[in-house]
Amino acid sequence: MHITGTSAAEIADSIRGSIERGDARPGDALPSVRALADDLGVNRNTAVAAYRQLTQAGIVETRGRGGTRVAGRSPVAQEGFAQGSVLRDVGTGNPDPTRIPDPSAALARMGGRPVLYGEPVIDRGLEAWAQEWMSDVPAAERRITITSGAADAVERLLAQALTRDDAVALEDPCFLTSIHTVRLGGYRAVPVPVDAEGMTVDGLRTALDQGVRAVVATPRAQNPTGASLTERRARELRAVLAEHPYVLVIEDDHFSLLSQRPYHSLIGPAQRRWAVIRSVSKFLGPDMGVAVTASDPETADRLAMRLTPGTTWVSHLLQRLVYALVSDEKVMDAVASAGVHYADRNAAFAARLVGRGLIVEPADGLSLWVPLPAPARAVSEQLMRRGWLARSGDDFVIADLEASRRLRLTVHDLDDDDADQLADDLVASVAAARGQAAMREVG
Repeated sequence: MHITGTSAAEIADSIRGSIERGDARPGDALPSVRALADDLGVNRNTAVAAYRQLTQAGIVETRGRGGTRVAGRSPVAQEGFAQGSVLRDVGTGNPDPTRIPDPSAALARMGGRPVLYGEPVIDRGLEAWAQEWMSDVPAAERRITITSGAADAVERLLAQALTRDDAVALEDPCFLTSIHTVRLGGYRAVPVPVDAEGMTVDGLRTALDQGVRAVVATPRAQNPTGASLTERRARELRAVLAEHPYVLVIEDDHFSLLSQRPYHSLIGPAQRRWAVIRSVSKFLGPDMGVAVTASDPETADRLAMRLTPGTTWVSHLLQRLVYALVSDEKVMDAVASAGVHYADRNAAFAARLVGRGLIVEPADGLSLWVPLPAPARAVSEQLMRRGWLARSGDDFVIADLEASRRLRLTVHDLDDDDADQLADDLVASVAAARGQAAMREVG
């Protein structure tokens, strides 16, 4: 491979071009940082920056002592059902379809004249409801923006505030979509550990000391851990962030109306750039691509620039449908019931595991974060032999090695018999995985 360039961008483009031409194939080794810098006559930091750009774009991968190599085209982990699997999928992260309100009646009563170019991009009814929904956001002044889901909002918020290679603080372990958004945007992920009370104070302080320009956090039902910010932890995080008022703070309150925990915010009065996102996808269904973002006026203006009217506004028909549903008292009663159902089923399954010797603390959200006394990959392989498809904590890792001994299980749609069977099979799988590990040590 012939590499040229004197800046990080030029070097990265040269390597990318070689790979696209087929001069280098997946698995091929790249020169070491020292060798590349010496060959091109550049500073080592320039070579490091070039490799970092390519790593963040998923073009190359670092393997420690194995050096830097061209990455293969492996599929990235996604939420949802595994396509074509004959196994019972308990790693989906999906809401219960029987708990998603039927939109048929709301569709029948929807109406109104067509919306034309140049008109307001937010439906009036939905905007009024959204203002009330966001009334607990602790800010003196807020503006409402509608986007095509929470992931769309996060991507556009980062794009309007950051440039390539800027650092973003992410929870670790982290929601899959956030990891992909940061990586594909060319930003640098800085992990912040999460414990039972949410993002840790020391972790956030360390990330800010590393120069992060944005923080993406989950105030409730953090995915995958289920952790929710306590009042004490939120207060401590606000104090740390107060020293960095121009860092963009994004809260993804994805579980919102389903959550059984109070909302405590990271956003304090000193924060100048902030956004709170609440999507309807967990309680009205993933196909209902609407999210409400409340933000400071400047961030709202910048976000609006990323939502050019006439090309990418969220359909008013969809907005009206959402408003018709959320303004229906029976629908909202069903949403509240669904939230209780998820919490009860998760708690019941956690109790099953505790009764079998696996200690699990039920938290908030659609899934359970299950600690294991064996590597999660080995346990999930054993579960597959017993007919179950689980999700290993490795999928959610940025740097947290402890997550490799966790499973995220979505169990709220299992009846009691299936839940008992899964609990038994999980315990047996842990024992089998530990037995295999012991045999390898002896061998």
